[in-house]
Amino acid sequence: MSTRITEPQRQLALGGKGKEPKFGASGKLLSLVLDQSTKVQEPAVRAYVQKLRASHPAATPADIITMLEKRYLATVMGSGAAVGAAAAFPGVGTLAALSATAGEAVLFLEATSLFTLALAAVHDIELAKIEHRHTLVLAVLLGEDGETTVSDVLGKDRTVGGGWLAEATSTLPIPALSHLNATLLKRFTKKFALKRGAMAAGKLLPAGIGAVIGAGGNRFIGKRIITNARNAFGRPPTAWPVQLRLVAADS
Repeated sequence: MSTRITEPQRQLALGGKGKEPKFGASGKLLSLVLDQSTKVQEPAVRAYVQKLRASHPAATPADIITMLEKRYLATVMGSGAAVGAAAAFPGVGTLAALSATAGEAVLFLEATSLFTLALAAVHDIELAKIEHRHTLVLAVLLGEDGETTVSDVLGKDRTVGGGWLAEATSTLPIPALSHLNATLLKRFTKKFALKRGAMAAGKLLPAGIGAVIGAGGNRFIGKRIITNARNAFGRPPTAWPVQLRLVAADS
């Protein structure tokens, strides 16, 4: 299979003839949050996976992925319930509740970044460059929209079935990934603002109803992210990569 990027594909990655998508204030803020949440370095992510494996020495890659999914869902559900409860707490005004919701959005992005990068480590996908990490996280956040954007660059035949995310990060050079990430971020900004805005409104309901909506809404979004990740990464590896094999300590 050829890895050559054609001129039309390069221009799609650029978002137009030599142009990068422009962002408003919300897009720039999300870009900053994404930068911060993906600055976790490759050794730290792999160490996180190794630590989880050390606690479960017999676990297969599929087992570890299941554990990562459960941890991720518990994290985003807990943050949603906490914000909903804060909004209903006597003496907490709407502006304070909105501030809590904004903080929860950051936590959501950070949790999703760590979850995605940990999955990439299990699948032995390149994590060394921040451009790779951005592509991984944004594509999982966007789901089908992310797959469509990537397929416009790679070609539709190369994103059929699971595992297309590894194809994108291993095939595209860094400059093309940077431009692809700009397009993904622009699409994510619109999608994120709509979904999180609707959820935030529900969390501001009184008498603890917001806590229920917060946890339930975040569960829905969290499960969607997990589905996106399964589609993007494909089937779990049948064996551990060499660098992720547990090394027994000397007795």
